Amino acid sequence: MIETNPDTEAVRARPELLQVAESVARDKGIEREEVLEAMEQAIQKAGRSKYGHEHDIRATIDRTSGEIGLARYVEVAEEVENEITQTDLESARKTKPDAEIGDFLIDPLPPIDFGRIAAQTAKQVIVQKVREAERKRQHEEYKDRVGEIVNGLVKRIEFGNVIVDLSRAEALLRRDECIPREHYSTGDRVRAYIMDVREEPRGPQIFLSRTHPQFMAKLFAQEVPEIYDNIIEIMSVARDAGSRAKIAVVSHDSSIDPVGPCIGMRGSRVQAVVGELQGEKIDIIQWSPDAATFIVNALAPAEVAKVVLDQEANRIEVVVPDDQLSLAIGRRGQNVRLASQLSGWDIDILTEAEESERRSEEFRTNSQMFVDALDVEEVIAHLLVTEGFSTVEEVAFVPLSDLAEIEGFGEDTAKELQERARGVLAVRDEELARRRKELGVSDDLAEVEGVTPALLVALGENGVKTRDDLADLAGDELRDIVPAGTLREEEANAIIMAARAHWFADEDAAGEAAAGDGVAAEEDTASADTPAPDGEEESKDG
Repeated sequence: MIETNPDTEAVRARPELLQVAESVARDKGIEREEVLEAMEQAIQKAGRSKYGHEHDIRATIDRTSGEIGLARYVEVAEEVENEITQTDLESARKTKPDAEIGDFLIDPLPPIDFGRIAAQTAKQVIVQKVREAERKRQHEEYKDRVGEIVNGLVKRIEFGNVIVDLSRAEALLRRDECIPREHYSTGDRVRAYIMDVREEPRGPQIFLSRTHPQFMAKLFAQEVPEIYDNIIEIMSVARDAGSRAKIAVVSHDSSIDPVGPCIGMRGSRVQAVVGELQGEKIDIIQWSPDAATFIVNALAPAEVAKVVLDQEANRIEVVVPDDQLSLAIGRRGQNVRLASQLSGWDIDILTEAEESERRSEEFRTNSQMFVDALDVEEVIAHLLVTEGFSTVEEVAFVPLSDLAEIEGFGEDTAKELQERARGVLAVRDEELARRRKELGVSDDLAEVEGVTPALLVALGENGVKTRDDLADLAGDELRDIVPAGTLREEEANAIIMAARAHWFADEDAAGEAAAGDGVAAEEDTASADTPAPDGEEESKDG
């Protein structure tokens, strides 16, 4: 039990505490109240060290006079679990007649004289609390500034990582976020992009970057008023930091060319950005909603002869003159890589000679396929390939009029070709059906919508033999079973969902059956509880 003297003054005026709190708050950029709360916790910890940690010792600092108050708190509880920090209502009313459950009895304590160890402990508490408050302030200040450009001074360098002083916070510029061949010394000025602000165990961390694509975009926004005013918009940026970059811009005012203002008079604006990026070469490209036009622009300075888009695969094939191939690809593939990043398309580059050779090979292969499958002359096969036919299915199921319109064909020739094509497909389907049965693929799997005879054989060869086996697959697993490119992702997912349809039907049927059983049980209970008419009871008794 702590012995207290009621006549002892429990406060001691310390006006200098308020001055210290204000000075610390001003230097660290935090609230004065947070510093005073840290001081109170320090004094409280020192008091518990003197009087015993089991006691509920609390300290207060008067916000006006700086007076320190120290007191022991005892809770009035209905059931006393801890005799040191709690007391019952009857005992409490001996010292405080109006005490109620939940109140506290406050015993003032004499001010303590800080010894060397107590003072050191108090100092550590204050420093820790002030540091936590400072970190919280930094996080609140910078968490909404992600995406901004900031200026700072190099404070120190640790293992190649640069610690940047932002005056009110410290930030980290990692070695891999610096432009290659860029070196810093203590005291150098740094301009960087706030990439991320995260809470970590050691406090909030501000991560900077000079290689981020948006760093260059923000630099252009600072140099080009039209971008700042949203007259010109930066649509995408691709960078090979320290070497080369491409930036796509579009104008929202038809009377303003988007590229010119970004370059500036005699290249003054773009040169300001290039200087900040250590001489990085920048290609400014006009953006277009048409993917083919945009990619042609993005591959500049190379000239493009032809493009072929595959929307489903998000891939584009670009044909360039033979003497433009190295320019289109760029040093170590840099030009085509940046163009691909800028546009979001996968780009394949072919020379005109390669493209011609490939198309000749495709023409020969498809022609020979029609000669073998339909038993026709080469001239007819060449005409079919020239008109864009590449499979027997297309010949079998295209409208007859489309075949008859081919130069040199008549209606009789078109009909004969279709009959031959359908006959070939029928024979092939019979062979596939026989093979399916040999593999033990069930009939219910064959009934799934979207599953072709060829797919059934491929499934059987991979151990998928029932509808449930197919339903257990993921879309990617199904696409891996078939030859590459023959099944699109959405088609594979649709087949999987069709195979799973009976699961949901079974669940619905089970739910309806359970509901029906419940209704029947309620009816039976109701009939048992309802008394029979008097006549019926008499007849039963008789």
